Amino acid sequence: MARPRRYAFVGTGSRARMYLGALLGPYADVGHPVAFCDTNEVRMAYYDRLVGETRPDLRMAHYDPGDFGRLLDRERPDVVVVTSPDATHAAYIGQALREGVDVVSEKPLTVDVAGLRQIRDALAAGTAGLILTHNYRYSPRNALVRRLIAEGSIGEITSLTFEWCLDTVHGADYFRRWHRDKAVSGGLLVHKASHHFDLVNWWLADLPETVYARGGLRFYGSDNARRRGLGPRPERSRDAAGPGDPFALDIAADDRLRLLYQDGEHLDGYIRDRDVFSDGITIEDNLNVVVGYRRGASMSYTLHAHCPWEGYRVAINGTGGRIELDVVERTHVEPVATSAAIAAATAVDARAADGGQDGEPEQPRRRGARLLLQRHWEPARQVPIPEGGGGPSGGPSGGHGGGHGGGDTMLLDEVFRGASGDPLRRQAGFLDGAASVLTGVAGNESLRTGKAVRLDDLGLPLTSASRPA
Repeated sequence: MARPRRYAFVGTGSRARMYLGALLGPYADVGHPVAFCDTNEVRMAYYDRLVGETRPDLRMAHYDPGDFGRLLDRERPDVVVVTSPDATHAAYIGQALREGVDVVSEKPLTVDVAGLRQIRDALAAGTAGLILTHNYRYSPRNALVRRLIAEGSIGEITSLTFEWCLDTVHGADYFRRWHRDKAVSGGLLVHKASHHFDLVNWWLADLPETVYARGGLRFYGSDNARRRGLGPRPERSRDAAGPGDPFALDIAADDRLRLLYQDGEHLDGYIRDRDVFSDGITIEDNLNVVVGYRRGASMSYTLHAHCPWEGYRVAINGTGGRIELDVVERTHVEPVATSAAIAAATAVDARAADGGQDGEPEQPRRRGARLLLQRHWEPARQVPIPEGGGGPSGGPSGGHGGGHGGGDTMLLDEVFRGASGDPLRRQAGFLDGAASVLTGVAGNESLRTGKAVRLDDLGLPLTSASRPA
């Protein structure tokens, strides 16, 4: 029997909780955490307490980011889990790989071409492996689309339309956190849309070739607030107009957010709850992108970050018919539910959102997913979507294990137990991450220049990319 693997965590924000909870619960037999690396001692201490609740025998070492090399030398981790801000990924991933340490990284892989080169070169120089957690691949509804396309259900793919709606709970939160700074997150075209670009690359088993984008900051930000007569806004969300302000967020009202963020602000200066209409936002909230693929298909992609509902719509056209996938993750946002919804880090309760419960009237928009397959000269038929699994039990998963349409549970199995002959090839590595990031990078360049951008002109042709892990 193999010895348990040693895991070090870089970045101890909210997303680290899913991986740590898995190791303290259903995957405790395969490994255990040994160290945290973060800019903030308060956040690391928060996770210390979670470890102590389940594994009082473990003592976690703490390291500042500047001492990451010392962490690798002293703690000898087998795996580094990277959940730090996106612009920091490449340095941690590259250093760990060069030291022969496997890496599990949150998406996106990095935010720019220089970071991709750094990771590519580290992979080529060493023997360690890289897993990129593109968890939407594991969602049963998205896996079903992949299978239907691979089986030739609608023939050769010719075009796609893909609309992603972020509502004023989820979407707004990108404009409070570090994501609002494009230099750190790459903007929503890299941080968020890399999920979606990767899905399409995977569905088509193809690579993007050209990108043209239009968009801008049309809803959030101080200029838009003034234009709509909202008046001067405070720096912090909690100091907004009052408890009736649907964009107000009081992180002090939730113990987890307070302990993770507010209590440690004095150490690194990170403010988790900036007002969404304050100064300093450099990312876009409305984006339209056209992507051309090497085998001839094209995609029209749209992202809105201030919708009244949350979900996505995909239509895939082929020479033999059409697939339509409609997903509603939240039907609407209650005007004063923001703090509670963000604090829970989950969608609002489906009964409250959808209606039809406890005497409430049914709403025309219903939570859930529907997949239609229609071949030429045939009526459309609804294809049943397999149910996803629940979250890992036995550890502080924070409710994320069954997230992303059930995808997180399946993802964790592959992260901690390894891929096992998956015919859909869901596990993502460097080439997958590079293709999705480069699509977003090309989109940002197109926004800047107003011109279409060829990915091969960005300085990292995908044909010369390092082997996937």
